[in-house]
Amino acid sequence: MVKIYTKGGDKGDTSLIGGKRVSKSSARINAYGDVDELNASLGVAISFIDDQEIRKILERMQNELFVVGSDLADPSYPENPNNIPRVSEDMVQELEKIIDKCEEDVGAIQYFIIPGGSKEASSLHLARGIARRAERSCVELSHMENVNPSVIAYLNRLSDLLFMLARVMNKRKGVKDVQWRS
Repeated sequence: MVKIYTKGGDKGDTSLIGGKRVSKSSARINAYGDVDELNASLGVAISFIDDQEIRKILERMQNELFVVGSDLADPSYPENPNNIPRVSEDMVQELEKIIDKCEEDVGAIQYFIIPGGSKEASSLHLARGIARRAERSCVELSHMENVNPSVIAYLNRLSDLLFMLARVMNKRKGVKDVQWRS
Protein backbone atom coordinates (compact mmCIF):
# COMPACT_ATOMS: atom_id res chain seq x y z
CA MET A 1 0.00 0.00 0.00
CA VAL A 2 1.25 3.49 -0.89
CA LYS A 3 1.26 5.92 2.03
CA ILE A 4 0.07 9.52 1.79
CA TYR A 5 3.23 10.76 3.46
CA THR A 6 6.68 10.44 1.90
CA LYS A 7 8.71 12.61 4.30
CA GLY A 8 10.36 14.06 1.19
CA GLY A 9 9.14 17.57 1.98
CA ASP A 10 9.92 17.62 5.68
CA LYS A 11 12.77 20.09 5.15
CA GLY A 12 10.66 22.61 3.26
CA ASP A 13 11.10 21.60 -0.34
CA THR A 14 9.02 19.64 -2.83
CA SER A 15 9.22 18.23 -6.35
CA LEU A 16 7.74 19.74 -9.47
CA ILE A 17 6.63 17.67 -12.45
CA GLY A 18 9.89 16.57 -14.05
CA GLY A 19 11.60 16.06 -10.69
CA LYS A 20 13.11 19.49 -9.97
CA ARG A 21 13.17 20.26 -6.22
CA VAL A 22 12.04 23.73 -5.11
CA SER A 23 11.21 25.49 -1.86
CA LYS A 24 7.64 25.13 -0.68
CA SER A 25 7.62 28.94 -0.42
CA SER A 26 8.47 29.43 -4.12
CA ALA A 27 6.17 31.49 -6.32
CA ARG A 28 5.28 28.40 -8.37
CA ILE A 29 4.24 26.40 -5.30
CA ASN A 30 2.28 29.40 -3.99
CA ALA A 31 0.47 29.69 -7.32
CA TYR A 32 -0.69 26.11 -7.54
CA GLY A 33 -1.31 26.05 -3.79
CA ASP A 34 -3.77 28.91 -4.29
CA VAL A 35 -5.40 26.91 -7.11
CA ASP A 36 -5.69 23.93 -4.74
CA GLU A 37 -7.35 26.17 -2.13
CA LEU A 38 -9.72 27.45 -4.80
CA ASN A 39 -10.63 23.89 -5.69
CA ALA A 40 -11.33 23.08 -2.03
CA SER A 41 -13.50 26.20 -1.74
CA LEU A 42 -15.54 24.99 -4.72
CA GLY A 43 -16.04 21.73 -2.83
CA VAL A 44 -17.42 23.70 0.11
CA ALA A 45 -19.72 25.67 -2.21
CA ILE A 46 -20.98 22.45 -3.79
CA SER A 47 -21.82 21.10 -0.33
CA PHE A 48 -24.23 24.04 0.14
CA ILE A 49 -25.79 23.97 -3.33
CA ASP A 50 -28.75 21.76 -4.24
CA ASP A 51 -29.20 23.23 -7.73
CA GLN A 52 -28.02 20.41 -10.02
CA GLU A 53 -27.19 22.68 -12.96
CA ILE A 54 -24.83 24.80 -10.86
CA ARG A 55 -23.37 21.77 -9.08
CA LYS A 56 -22.53 20.25 -12.46
CA ILE A 57 -20.76 23.45 -13.56
CA LEU A 58 -18.76 23.63 -10.33
CA GLU A 59 -17.81 19.95 -10.47
CA ARG A 60 -16.52 20.50 -13.99
CA MET A 61 -14.50 23.49 -12.77
CA GLN A 62 -13.01 21.35 -10.00
CA ASN A 63 -11.78 18.85 -12.59
CA GLU A 64 -10.43 21.64 -14.79
CA LEU A 65 -8.58 23.14 -11.82
CA PHE A 66 -6.56 19.93 -11.70
CA VAL A 67 -5.44 20.77 -15.25
CA VAL A 68 -4.56 24.29 -14.07
CA GLY A 69 -2.59 22.87 -11.15
CA SER A 70 -0.69 20.36 -13.26
CA ASP A 71 0.06 23.06 -15.85
CA LEU A 72 1.55 25.21 -13.08
CA ALA A 73 3.43 22.28 -11.52
CA ASP A 74 5.29 21.67 -14.80
CA PRO A 75 7.89 24.43 -15.24
CA SER A 76 8.71 23.36 -18.81
CA TYR A 77 6.07 25.58 -20.51
CA PRO A 78 5.95 26.23 -23.48
CA GLU A 79 7.57 22.83 -23.97
CA ASN A 80 5.70 19.78 -22.72
CA PRO A 81 8.20 16.92 -22.31
CA ASN A 82 6.05 15.35 -19.59
CA ASN A 83 2.98 15.32 -21.85
CA ILE A 84 0.70 16.81 -19.20
CA PRO A 85 -2.67 18.38 -19.99
CA ARG A 86 -2.42 22.13 -20.55
CA VAL A 87 -5.02 24.84 -20.09
CA SER A 88 -6.28 25.88 -23.51
CA GLU A 89 -8.01 28.89 -25.01
CA ASP A 90 -10.97 26.56 -25.65
CA MET A 91 -11.33 26.08 -21.89
CA VAL A 92 -11.44 29.86 -21.44
CA GLN A 93 -14.05 30.22 -24.18
CA GLU A 94 -16.23 27.55 -22.56
CA LEU A 95 -16.26 29.62 -19.36
CA GLU A 96 -17.29 32.66 -21.40
CA LYS A 97 -20.26 30.76 -22.82
CA ILE A 98 -21.44 29.85 -19.32
CA ILE A 99 -20.96 33.46 -18.15
CA ASP A 100 -23.05 34.71 -21.07
CA LYS A 101 -25.81 32.23 -20.21
CA CYS A 102 -25.77 33.40 -16.58
CA GLU A 103 -25.99 37.02 -17.68
CA GLU A 104 -29.06 36.17 -19.77
CA ASP A 105 -30.59 34.72 -16.59
CA VAL A 106 -29.86 37.59 -14.18
CA GLY A 107 -29.26 40.53 -16.53
CA ALA A 108 -26.32 42.86 -16.85
CA ILE A 109 -24.99 44.32 -13.66
CA GLN A 110 -26.05 47.91 -13.05
CA TYR A 111 -24.18 48.61 -9.79
CA PHE A 112 -21.53 47.23 -7.45
CA ILE A 113 -22.75 44.26 -5.43
CA ILE A 114 -21.71 43.54 -1.86
CA PRO A 115 -20.71 39.86 -1.62
CA GLY A 116 -23.31 37.87 0.26
CA GLY A 117 -26.95 36.97 0.12
CA SER A 118 -27.81 33.31 0.41
CA LYS A 119 -25.28 30.91 1.96
CA GLU A 120 -24.88 29.36 -1.49
CA ALA A 121 -24.07 32.70 -3.11
CA SER A 122 -21.83 33.71 -0.22
CA SER A 123 -19.76 30.55 -0.64
CA LEU A 124 -19.40 31.33 -4.35
CA HIS A 125 -18.31 34.90 -3.58
CA LEU A 126 -15.66 33.51 -1.21
CA ALA A 127 -14.45 31.14 -3.94
CA ARG A 128 -14.35 34.13 -6.33
CA GLY A 129 -12.01 35.97 -3.97
CA ILE A 130 -9.75 32.93 -3.77
CA ALA A 131 -9.80 32.69 -7.59
CA ARG A 132 -8.64 36.31 -7.78
CA ARG A 133 -5.77 35.53 -5.39
CA ALA A 134 -4.79 32.49 -7.45
CA GLU A 135 -4.80 34.69 -10.54
CA ARG A 136 -2.56 37.27 -8.83
CA SER A 137 -0.16 34.52 -7.75
CA CYS A 138 0.05 33.28 -11.33
CA VAL A 139 0.67 36.79 -12.64
CA GLU A 140 3.45 37.21 -10.07
CA LEU A 141 4.95 33.88 -11.13
CA SER A 142 4.75 34.92 -14.79
CA HIS A 143 7.06 37.86 -14.03
CA MET A 144 9.74 35.37 -12.92
CA GLU A 145 9.17 32.22 -14.97
CA ASN A 146 7.25 31.00 -18.00
CA VAL A 147 3.54 30.47 -17.33
CA ASN A 148 0.95 29.38 -19.86
CA PRO A 149 -1.00 32.63 -20.50
CA SER A 150 -4.19 30.59 -20.80
CA VAL A 151 -3.83 29.71 -17.09
CA ILE A 152 -4.10 33.39 -16.15
CA ALA A 153 -6.98 33.99 -18.57
CA TYR A 154 -8.77 30.89 -17.25
CA LEU A 155 -8.54 32.02 -13.62
CA ASN A 156 -9.65 35.52 -14.58
CA ARG A 157 -12.69 34.15 -16.38
CA LEU A 158 -13.41 31.63 -13.61
CA SER A 159 -13.62 34.44 -11.04
CA ASP A 160 -16.09 36.22 -13.34
CA LEU A 161 -18.10 33.01 -13.64
CA LEU A 162 -18.18 32.53 -9.86
CA PHE A 163 -19.48 36.09 -9.48
CA MET A 164 -22.23 35.39 -12.00
CA LEU A 165 -23.10 32.04 -10.41
CA ALA A 166 -23.44 33.80 -7.05
CA ARG A 167 -25.92 36.19 -8.63
CA VAL A 168 -27.80 33.28 -10.23
CA MET A 169 -27.94 31.46 -6.88
CA ASN A 170 -29.32 34.52 -5.12
CA LYS A 171 -31.98 34.90 -7.80
CA ARG A 172 -32.96 31.23 -7.61
CA LYS A 173 -33.12 31.44 -3.81
CA GLY A 174 -35.26 34.58 -3.96
CA VAL A 175 -32.56 36.72 -2.35
CA LYS A 176 -31.81 40.16 -3.78
CA ASP A 177 -28.22 41.13 -4.44
CA VAL A 178 -27.13 43.85 -2.00
CA GLN A 179 -26.23 47.05 -3.80
CA TRP A 180 -23.16 48.92 -2.57
CA ARG A 181 -24.02 52.42 -1.44
CA SER A 182 -21.25 54.95 -1.05
